[in-house]
Amino acid sequence: MIEEFKKFIMRGNVLDMAIGIIIGAAFGKIVTSFVNDILMPPLGLILGKVDFSNLFINLSSTPVNTVAEAKEAGLPIIAYGAFLNSVVDFLIVAFAIFMLIRQVNKLMPAKEEAPSPRLCPFCKTEIPEEATRCPHCTSELH
Repeated sequence: MIEEFKKFIMRGNVLDMAIGIIIGAAFGKIVTSFVNDILMPPLGLILGKVDFSNLFINLSSTPVNTVAEAKEAGLPIIAYGAFLNSVVDFLIVAFAIFMLIRQVNKLMPAKEEAPSPRLCPFCKTEIPEEATRCPHCTSELH
């Protein structure tokens, strides 16, 4: 079983997938930092000094001023500012992946489509291109 596991783990596509996941996680952290620390603060300033990470709806009757205060008090809140940050995160990651795939597709040679299989005109069974008779119904082919 250990040998079988070694073979499985050393296959190229498993290693490629693992590397992709690790790089993707690191890229996600970079994008999250970009959104939270670089993109949203100036956007919040332009929109009237709004701190998106601190936008929330308090679902309790206890007044609080920040998300941190609400979480510390264990109050139920809807932190829609954090959700907006996550949506922007997702859009940036999705766009980056789109651009990467687009460039890879330009570099990769176009795949030729496989020709449609030849079908017997009588029984509609797939037959080899070189056949002069259908192996299924024995009809003579042209």
